[in-house]
Amino acid sequence: MLTKSDPIAAQPRDHGGGVDAAIAQFGGCRDDWVDLSTGINPVPYPLPALSDADWTALPDNAAHLALVEAARTFWSVPDGAAILPAPGASALIARIPALAPPATVRITSPTYNEHAAAFMAQGWQVSDTGPASARVLVHPNNPDGRTWSAADVDAPLTVVDESFCDIMPAASLIRLSTRPGTLVLKSFGKFWGLAGLRLGFAIAAPDLIDRLSALTGPWAVSGPALRIGTDALTNTAWAETTRTRLTQDARRLDDLMTRNGAEIAGGTDLFRLYRVDNAAQWQTRLAQHHIWSRIFPYSDTYLRLGLPPANAWARLEDAL
Repeated sequence: MLTKSDPIAAQPRDHGGGVDAAIAQFGGCRDDWVDLSTGINPVPYPLPALSDADWTALPDNAAHLALVEAARTFWSVPDGAAILPAPGASALIARIPALAPPATVRITSPTYNEHAAAFMAQGWQVSDTGPASARVLVHPNNPDGRTWSAADVDAPLTVVDESFCDIMPAASLIRLSTRPGTLVLKSFGKFWGLAGLRLGFAIAAPDLIDRLSALTGPWAVSGPALRIGTDALTNTAWAETTRTRLTQDARRLDDLMTRNGAEIAGGTDLFRLYRVDNAAQWQTRLAQHHIWSRIFPYSDTYLRLGLPPANAWARLEDAL
């Protein structure tokens, strides 16, 4: 069972970001910093024009249905599965444990720690191994990029978190979303680079989605998010071009880091995980050049970097 020494223990619940704290320690202002501590695409989707009604009116049902249909097509959602848009995947993660009575949830560590925190907050016990009433699979996993298979979807309630799977759509387990108790999560902020929009999706059998929808309440997604999400999910050419660029940039980052003494430990095309001699010292060295990175409370050697924007590659190389 979960203890304070386990990687998925949420004390504190560490995340990427936190550039304000880095500024307080290392100086500079927000515009001086390059934030590589997240796995957010540094070249975001170009925003379409929005109408005044998108901002001033309550979100209408037609806009909601348009987003749902765009999501169904983009992710090849099976006809028997329903789709629930929400204000970010995190909002869904916080509510999912209420879908079943508290028992034991299996979450293999290390992984994204909000899942364990959400289950524990609602009375569940978290285990790294063994049979359980619920299971969470982050696919591909954050931070090491591990992927899962259909055979791993084996608990009465199984959450497949595909927040980073849009870089590798062929690996998606979306076909399992019609199984009773299987729920697939999608995040809009990572691949499309619009984390501030707060848009996420739950995909599952209709009865499960109906129960989850009742927990999120009406008008959960803003008018601008409905419009931008629909536009982006129907722009498949942008998605294909972006996947190619992300793959190239991930290989470029690996080459730069290994030439400077790091060892590849995993990751995805949106973030890379490296093994270094002293992660805290690497983070400090980069921070002195106003480049923020991600380290982990459970490892002295793991350093995670997102992809730099185009104007930051030379700066990263100089810092290294």
